[in-house]
Amino acid sequence: MRTVIEVAEAVRAGKLKAVEVLDECLAAIHEHNERLNAFVVVDEELARRAAAAVDETVASGRDPGPLAGVPMGVKDLEDCAGLPTTHGSLLYKDRPPVDHDSIHVARLRAAGAVPVGKTAAPEFGTVAFTSTKAWGTTRNPWDLSRTPGGSSGGSAAAVAAGLVPFCTASDGGGSIRIPAGFTGLVGMKPSFGRIPHPFPSMSQTSVYGALTTTVAEAARHLDIAAGPADVDRTTLPPPRVLYEAAIETLDVSGLRYGWSADLGFGVVDPEVREVAETAARDVFAAVGRPFTELKVDLTEPVRTWLTAGAVDQWLDLEEGMWPDRAGELMGFVRRGYESSLALDPQKLAKRFRYRHAFEASWAALFDEVDVLLCPTTAVPAFKAEGPPPSVIAGRDVGAAMTTPFCMPANLCWNPAISLPAGLNSEGLPVGLQAIARRHEDEVALRVGRLFEQARPWPRHAPSP
Repeated sequence: MRTVIEVAEAVRAGKLKAVEVLDECLAAIHEHNERLNAFVVVDEELARRAAAAVDETVASGRDPGPLAGVPMGVKDLEDCAGLPTTHGSLLYKDRPPVDHDSIHVARLRAAGAVPVGKTAAPEFGTVAFTSTKAWGTTRNPWDLSRTPGGSSGGSAAAVAAGLVPFCTASDGGGSIRIPAGFTGLVGMKPSFGRIPHPFPSMSQTSVYGALTTTVAEAARHLDIAAGPADVDRTTLPPPRVLYEAAIETLDVSGLRYGWSADLGFGVVDPEVREVAETAARDVFAAVGRPFTELKVDLTEPVRTWLTAGAVDQWLDLEEGMWPDRAGELMGFVRRGYESSLALDPQKLAKRFRYRHAFEASWAALFDEVDVLLCPTTAVPAFKAEGPPPSVIAGRDVGAAMTTPFCMPANLCWNPAISLPAGLNSEGLPVGLQAIARRHEDEVALRVGRLFEQARPWPRHAPSP
């Protein structure tokens, strides 16, 4: 599979037809998707119209844009005109296609991207594996018995298997980076506010993004998707750099770097730790800095994150769905709604105090470093149907502790990128996470690019 940039530049130059690229992707989807369940909806007619429009634009002498003719999957939590949005739930599965794009998808389509269909997500994006009543189980192309992660699991499976060059994704607690780590991809979570949301949330932890095979693709995506929108009062001003240029030129040698295997609170699978630390040492070498291990002391990050979005989930339901159709929900999703009903103003205030205490401890950490390196997850990909393991390295720590190292960047709005660190003894990918200061997305991308140059990785799984 060609990269996003290879496809777009060839189509823009008239060396390749968008319809030819689409045919290749549709053939791959037809061959492999039944085993992977990466796409839950595919609309060939919609995709062919979009690809033909790109080719007509090129033929007329105009530029279709920096994503010219690039087929993409759209995560099934995000709107794309002409396709349904089911949120991975029986509550929405039978709805007709929506008639509008999210701001994010609209910007990608305006840049010439060709939407092929919707990629699988866990119900309302709630967990780190992708298996639902509505659409079944999505599988990891590196090992079909394992999950590609969640909540952007379908997007990760599609890109890692080479079905399409890239897919949209979103991340409220690791949902871009966890699938990237589990499937050997680049998963860039931008700063909160970098890409607009079409609607507000209480927790303000979730961001849009993409799953790609290279850092340059992630940078091009962010150049296109970033920028303010009046409908979202939390969006940031236009970026101060072009990310695709910054990944090649930004000087990050004078920054302070630190490594932590567990962020001071986690329990890590020994192989994951070894693979990630080896990769981190290569990052230090690539930026010309001595390896530095940090002592980290954070205030209840997992507890803080688990309680931060308790009210957000009610935005996913329409009037009449609860409790009338509660039996159609996945069990863990239903239990989440039930537990949040017990919240009162005092309990909510207590949760805000937890979050403020955590933000203070996180800020103190970034008084010491500019870039924090750690494993993306505490474990490799687990069984496709879930649930996550609760025992890590012989200790019973609870299922939430399988993916705890992504949550802080969501709570505190930092940009963070998951990079392919290598494989464990079972041949499963392990991710290395680089977290930069808030709003310094170009730093995370540049660090990723330097690591990529020092240690190139396989762009796709050996066989889907």
